[in-house]
Amino acid sequence: MNRKQLKTLDSIFAVPTRANIKFGDLEKLMSALEAELIEGRGSGIAFVMPSGLKWEAHRPHLQKEAKKYQIESLRDFLVLAGVRDE
Repeated sequence: MNRKQLKTLDSIFAVPTRANIKFGDLEKLMSALEAELIEGRGSGIAFVMPSGLKWEAHRPHLQKEAKKYQIESLRDFLVLAGVRDE
């Protein structure tokens, strides 16, 4: 994981939840964590970790930033996956 991906990980776990994290940065972070990207219909995507855990989301429209609920959902997912403690 490079420095930018570590910074993105720190941003995900920041409290209060940040609203300025680019969705593309989340995708790059998940790729660095060896999660497999599965493209769905339209803007739907899923990431499957090597352990089998799956996180689903929709790419945002008309903006680049992830929604707060997506950040919170990903935070919970990363804790379950054992990437980081709360």
